[in-house]
Amino acid sequence: MKYIRTKIEDHIYHILLDRGKSNAMDLEAVQELISAVEQAEADPAVEGLILSGKEGFFSSGLDLITLYDYDAEQMKEFWKHFLLLIQKLASFSKPAVSAITGHSPAGGCILALCCDYRIMTEGQYIIGLNEVPVGIVVPQSIFKLYSFWLGDGIAYRSLMEGKLFSPQEALAIGLVDEVVPLNRIQNTAFQKIKSVAQFEKNAWRSSKQNFRRDLVTSLMQLQEETIDQVLAQWWRPGTRAIMKTIIENLTQNRI
Repeated sequence: MKYIRTKIEDHIYHILLDRGKSNAMDLEAVQELISAVEQAEADPAVEGLILSGKEGFFSSGLDLITLYDYDAEQMKEFWKHFLLLIQKLASFSKPAVSAITGHSPAGGCILALCCDYRIMTEGQYIIGLNEVPVGIVVPQSIFKLYSFWLGDGIAYRSLMEGKLFSPQEALAIGLVDEVVPLNRIQNTAFQKIKSVAQFEKNAWRSSKQNFRRDLVTSLMQLQEETIDQVLAQWWRPGTRAIMKTIIENLTQNRI
């Protein structure tokens, strides 16, 4: 694969995001992630999954520089696959842990939210969903995903403000479950999965599916309507102007 690296170690499937400095996602990166999650799900020898970034960035989310130049058909294809990735990761039946190795705004935060457990490195990093200030419509399904962990009130206020949290702030509201030094993050994630893997597998996995049924259903429903709403906003002149300003800043140091 071009933008992710995978390995199986002691029955744990590791997915390492490896696209540029910040692991920003385009269509190809999303397609590779879907394939990796499907492989981890299908392999009976795999007990769990760890999703990691690189030092400084888990993922900055969507690659606005690349996506800005997509035509209408490419953008529809991107959103179709991005929503499918969220659905696949959220419905993953085995334990999934995100090792959040740095900044994780927007789409990066969404990937982490799909996992069962989130471990973030300490430091001057941010995590959260800041789509609204950028001019991107947040689908109801993403609100459901956010509120699944934070509760409706905090999720609503945070989304409407585009609030980003430090690791300690994220820990305090339940957005992440642990904050550890970077050199401990992989071992902490590994130990978390191993601690869960000792439980009777069918009981654990069936319970996970029971508890997430409403969430997964919301992620699967009204996808065409969701994509149409997101894309209508995407092409608005005001949104394009905001993104162009962001891109001009990013291209000075492309990430």
